[in-house]
Amino acid sequence: MGARPKTDEEPHEDESHESNRRARMSQPTILVVEDEESFVDALQISLSREGFDVHVATDGAAAIELFEQVTPDIVLLDVMLPRISGIDVCRRIRSVSNVPIIMVTAKASEIDTVVGLEVGADDYVAKPYRIRELIARIRALLRRSSQDATGEIEVPIDSSIRVGEVALDPDEHRVTVDGTDVTLPLTEFEVLHLLLANAGRVMTRETLIDRVWGADYVGDTKTLDVHIKRLRSKVEPEPGAPQRIVTIRGLGYKYERPTADASI
Repeated sequence: MGARPKTDEEPHEDESHESNRRARMSQPTILVVEDEESFVDALQISLSREGFDVHVATDGAAAIELFEQVTPDIVLLDVMLPRISGIDVCRRIRSVSNVPIIMVTAKASEIDTVVGLEVGADDYVAKPYRIRELIARIRALLRRSSQDATGEIEVPIDSSIRVGEVALDPDEHRVTVDGTDVTLPLTEFEVLHLLLANAGRVMTRETLIDRVWGADYVGDTKTLDVHIKRLRSKVEPEPGAPQRIVTIRGLGYKYERPTADASI
């Protein structure tokens, strides 16, 4: 018996291959860097079910190599790793990419959390974590990353901003301070964008967290404080005595206009 001919309704083999290729391309790619087998298994199953293309590295050296191979959309990075620590992996990744990074820390390790954020992580979760909460944080960070890439950051102004010697161009994801380019990862860029767009106004901590991390953010305000500290190290002439990003005790932060701009 001869082979049954394809009908018009049946996809040809090359069409089916192209459809599968597009489906794979639409999957967000996540690099999971975790050395505890129980966590790896749970993450692979849960993230795959949620539509992620999951790649796993179980030590720091493998993570750096795999990052270069798969160019992930987001990285979930444990702090405690064999061979190269998660902190050093974060530092290495951040030196070449602004990809969103979520650090995973031990519950009682506050110093790891602070150091992780200071070397460029965008957010953190503490073990043990709820997988649904983690996936929500991952999706929120991916949404922000996508909005940043398309120029759709939700701020009151959508053109380039200059306040004194600090300029920010959202379309090019570019910041200059005193005429010199300064590289900022996604979260720092968004915090600075909001502060500059509202220069001269007090931005409460709650407003900054809601606008940058999302209204459903379940972390604590320490994350914001660390990002403000990092921003000051990059935009302030004297970070220890900030004059541009100032703290308004009990409320939040304000980006001060230079005296010449105060009436604008």
